[in-house]
Amino acid sequence: MTAPTQVKLKPGDTIGILGGGQLGRMLAMAASRLGLRCQVFSPDPDSPAFDVVLNATCAEYADVEALELFANDVDVITYEFENVPAASAMILAARRPVLPDRKILETTQDRLVEKDFVTRLGIGTADYAEVSSGAGLRAAIARIGLPAVLKTRRFGYDGKGQAIIRAGDDPDRIWKELGTKSAILEAFVPFACEISVIAARSADGQVECFDVTENEHSDHILKISRAPAAIPEALAEQARAIAQKIANALNYVGVLAVEMFVVPQADGEAKVLVNEIAPRVHNSGHWTLDGASISQFEQHIRAIAGWPLGKPVRHGPVTMTNLIGNEVDSYAEWLTVPGATVHLYGKGPARPGRKMGHVTQVGALPPKTA
Repeated sequence: MTAPTQVKLKPGDTIGILGGGQLGRMLAMAASRLGLRCQVFSPDPDSPAFDVVLNATCAEYADVEALELFANDVDVITYEFENVPAASAMILAARRPVLPDRKILETTQDRLVEKDFVTRLGIGTADYAEVSSGAGLRAAIARIGLPAVLKTRRFGYDGKGQAIIRAGDDPDRIWKELGTKSAILEAFVPFACEISVIAARSADGQVECFDVTENEHSDHILKISRAPAAIPEALAEQARAIAQKIANALNYVGVLAVEMFVVPQADGEAKVLVNEIAPRVHNSGHWTLDGASISQFEQHIRAIAGWPLGKPVRHGPVTMTNLIGNEVDSYAEWLTVPGATVHLYGKGPARPGRKMGHVTQVGALPPKTA
C-alpha cells in the first residue's frame, strides 16, 4: 500500500463525509465537539446525517459535477460505508485527500481479494475458494466440504448476498438464486463466539485498539455487543495484534473493524480466525460512545485530521443493544432504565432489519485489589 496522505486540520476546517447514515451522523457529531465542521454527501434525501450538519449534498455518486463541488467545499474526505464507487473515489482523490486511502477499498470491497490479503499476512481465515459458475461451486464444495457459506464477492452486508449450503442442498439452485457471476465459498466455522477489534491508526503509524468486543447476531444482524469479550487475555492480545498488523499492512488512516471467530481446538485451547475487515467505524464499536474515554467516532476524526489519537480507557463492563425495526418503539422504556443511554438515529419508518438506534449500559469497574 502507498504511504498515507499527510493531513493537518485546524478547528474550523471542514470534513467531507460520503454516506448519510447513522455512522455519518455520529462522525459529524464527534467532529462538531472538536470544533470541526462536516459536509455530508449522500444520494438519499432522507439521510439522518443531514440533520446534524449545516451543509449537505444530495446527489448520486455518479454525479461528477456534484462530486467536484463537494470536494471544493471540504479539506479532507472520509466515508461511513465501504461500497463507495471506485470512480467516485478517484474523482474526489484527485482534488482532496481521501482517508482511509481509496486504494484500500480495492482490497476490502472484494471478499476474495480481502481473504487473499489476510492470508498473505500469515493470519488465519476459514478455508475459501473462488466461485464463478455452478460447476465451479460444485468443485469448491468437493474441496472445502459442507456445510459452507456462499457469498457474493462484493456489496454484501448484514447477511445479504450469502447463503448457507448444507448436505443434501442443490448447489445449482443456490447458485442461480444468489444471482451473481462472482462469489466466494467459505468453509463453515464451528466458532465458540464472534468477536471484533476496533482499531485506530494515525498517519504516523500510531495504533490504538479498543477492548475486544464479543458480538451476538440475530438474523445475520448484530444485536448485542459486550466489552470486554469473555475470552482469555492471551486470546484478546492475539486479536488486537491481528488488527494492528492489518492496519499497518494497509498503511491505514482512521478507524477500522476486524471481525473474527474464536474457534476451539482439540487441545482445549482456542484460536482466532479473521472473518471480515470493515474499513470504517463499525456497529460493534458503538459501545465506545458511552463506555470509553474516547469513542470510535472521535478517534476516527482525530486520525483523519492529523491530530493525536486518544488512549481508550473503558469505564466498566459495557453492553450495547441494537434497536432493530419496531424495537425502536421501546425507547421510552429504555429511558427509564438506570445507567442506560439511548441513541436514536432519526431515521424514517421502521422496517424489519433496519437499525433504528441503540442503547448502551455501563457497569461499575471491579474494585482494585491491594
